[in-house]
Amino acid sequence: MESNTVVKALAALAQASRLEIFRALVVAGEAGLTPGILADALKVAPNTLSFHLKELMHADLVSQKRDGRNLIYRAQFDRMSDLLTYLTQNCCQGEPCLTGVVASLGVCVP
Repeated sequence: MESNTVVKALAALAQASRLEIFRALVVAGEAGLTPGILADALKVAPNTLSFHLKELMHADLVSQKRDGRNLIYRAQFDRMSDLLTYLTQNCCQGEPCLTGVVASLGVCVP
């Protein structure tokens, strides 16, 4: 993953509403969510939601698919995984990370 792609993704997530929208889509999994369900669940105005979804799509963190009359938005899990891999690459300076609770938090202790 190139650093400019990472910056674009992190910039998209560096806004509270977009982060909340992305997290809701992650929880929804492959089924995804319609804008109406997202707007109701997150108490976001439809026009505001549309703007945030566009930003997340521009960062390639969210995909959109038409299903009949509905649009379904889904988190791009492969892109999310690539981003996390990029951020944790070379973790612990090549030393094995601790297992258990500390490792599950993504924290390395030398």
